[in-house]
Parts: sequence; structure tokens; C-alpha cells
Amino acid sequence: MTNKLTLALLQLPVGNDVDANVRRAVSAVTQLKADNPKLQLAILPESFNAPYSQEDFPKFAESVPEGPTCTTLSQLALKLGIYIIGGSIVERDAGKLYNTCTVWGPDGKLLAKHRKIHLFTMKIEPENAGGVEFDEAAVLTAGSDLTVVQIGQQKVGIGICHDKRFEELARIYRNMGCTMIVYPSAFCICQGPMHWELLQRARATDNQLYVVTCSPARDNMSGYVAYGHSMIVNPWAQVQREAGEGCEFIVEEIDFDVVEQVRRQIPIFKQRRTDVYAKAPKL
Repeated sequence: MTNKLTLALLQLPVGNDVDANVRRAVSAVTQLKADNPKLQLAILPESFNAPYSQEDFPKFAESVPEGPTCTTLSQLALKLGIYIIGGSIVERDAGKLYNTCTVWGPDGKLLAKHRKIHLFTMKIEPENAGGVEFDEAAVLTAGSDLTVVQIGQQKVGIGICHDKRFEELARIYRNMGCTMIVYPSAFCICQGPMHWELLQRARATDNQLYVVTCSPARDNMSGYVAYGHSMIVNPWAQVQREAGEGCEFIVEEIDFDVVEQVRRQIPIFKQRRTDVYAKAPKL
């Protein structure tokens, strides 16, 4: 039995027309599957169906899983017989809004939904990258649940963008048996050069697993400019594949035997001194 998985990252442009954004995603995934019959998993960007902005979040919110975007992703997964990690959309539920990633199985059923746990709040001073301010928490509600899905033989942890800054979440996913963490991410261009690759390689080396991110394509004319550079980092913390800035698709075979090899050769989890760590004073 193979311990490999062929996945695709779709670094798609996102405009103001939700229907057009979703149609573009469906067309691209369908073509990638036709060109790569072994494709098993397609990964979409954070906020792939609508602009990423505080003003637009309420305007384009949908229910999960009954809304039109989810219905389309379900039908697509069933038609192609693949898993889909549906980037994220804004979910409306009981009067609250969430940044939500849905995961679909080859049978078209919803396997899980992850509501972004750590909402993105920043205020970069003008002397640093020109200054920028954003506050998801002003509009969205944070999720409170961990999300692990079974994709083939692998347990995969799900986070969304800012979630990757928090090593505690990645560590929990490793402890739960994950061999890969996927973070759909509309990472801000002002932080990208400093932290994008650094964070992914840090999570990968800390936990000896694959870290995968999928960004929207960069649009320098949009109000919020995503960094691009969708990426696959292997358990050695090496960048295995990286996209550029614009619309780009990556198809890659992931060999999960590498996870076992790294963990066996550098057995840091067996060396962890939880007995000592437990003595740290409570702050």
C-alpha cells in the first residue's frame, strides 16, 4: 500500500464576483484532475470565493454546508472523486460570522469544518513596511475547535493563515498523530518577506511533518494584498515547492515515509522533558 499522496495547490485570483470566483476554482480543479489522473487532493486559498476585507465579510457570508459555495464544492469532490480542502469562506451562523475552511471527501460529504481559531489582528507602524492595519476580530468570531481529518492513510490538521503563528496548535496536531498541516492563507504582503517561509519551516521542523499553505494570487490593486508564494515544506523543513506571486497551480506527490524517516533519525519527541517543563511557574 502506497504511503504517498498527490495534491494540488491552486493559487487563484479573487475578484468581487463570487460566482465567477467559484466557477474559476471549479474549472481549474477539473482541468488539473484531467491533466493529472492521480490527483487525490485539491487545496484552495483562504477567502477564495470573495474579497478578503472587513467590509466584505458580512456582504458575502454564506451558511455551511447549505450555501452555494459549499454545495458546489461538494458536487465537485463527488464528480472528480477527490478530497477538497476548500480554502475558506465567511460562514454565517446564528448571527455570527466565522472564517471557515470546509473539507470534502470523494463521496461529496463534508468531512469537517475548521473555524479560524486565531483571528488576524495587526497594526504595523509606518516605519515598518509602510504601515498597515487589519482586525478580523472587529467583524468575525473566533472558532474554538481543533480540526483533524483523515485523508487517505494520513491524519491532516487544518488551520487558517494566522493560526500558523501559534506553535501550540501545531504541536497538538502532531500529538494527535498528524503527518501534515494545511493552512489556507491570505498572508499580508507586508509580513510575507519576513515571516511567510520562516513560520512554515518552523512549524515543520518543530513537529517533523509536512506544512502546506495555499494563498490567493497577488493583486496589487486590491485593498488587501496577499503575498502569494503558496508552499510545501517537508519534514526536514526544506521548501519542496513554492509558487510565485500570480495565478499558479502546483501539483506535487507527497511521500509520507519521509515523516517516519525524520522522526526516527532525529527523535526529538522522545527526548522532550515534559517533567521539567511542568515545573515552569504559572504566569
